[in-house]
Amino acid sequence: MECRISKPLRARLTILPADGGWLVRGTLTGEVVLPCNRCAEDAVAELTAAFEEFEELPEPEEGIPVSGGAGPDAAQPPESRIFYERNAPMLDLAGICWEEFVLALPINPLCGPDCKGLCPQCGANLNVAPCSCSRDEGDPRLAVLRGLRLRG
Repeated sequence: MECRISKPLRARLTILPADGGWLVRGTLTGEVVLPCNRCAEDAVAELTAAFEEFEELPEPEEGIPVSGGAGPDAAQPPESRIFYERNAPMLDLAGICWEEFVLALPINPLCGPDCKGLCPQCGANLNVAPCSCSRDEGDPRLAVLRGLRLRG
């Protein structure tokens, strides 16, 4: 996805050792510019996310070298964010921050709540000016239901 950072991203992390791993708590804040989901113009999104993850220490029998360090050939579980370097477990904080950043992005970014989008026929931005295309009234088989009013 196309994304520009408009205000610096800031991550604050607390790492707490626990039995069998580390508890990582943190917040991620910042501002990004994404394409609007309706009209493709710039949509500014404020990011504020709080997260908490437990990262398990890998077992030596899983293929993690515990002596001699981890080289490029070292076998690691695919989702492991903990690796060994000189017999010491190391946590990949960049990987955690990247995942939380992606999860904090809005699913449906809009440039504004009243964005009209693009004309499906000519592609004109309807926020700028209305186009002269004729509007399709929808499926003619459902024309009977157009006048239906529900009481609430």
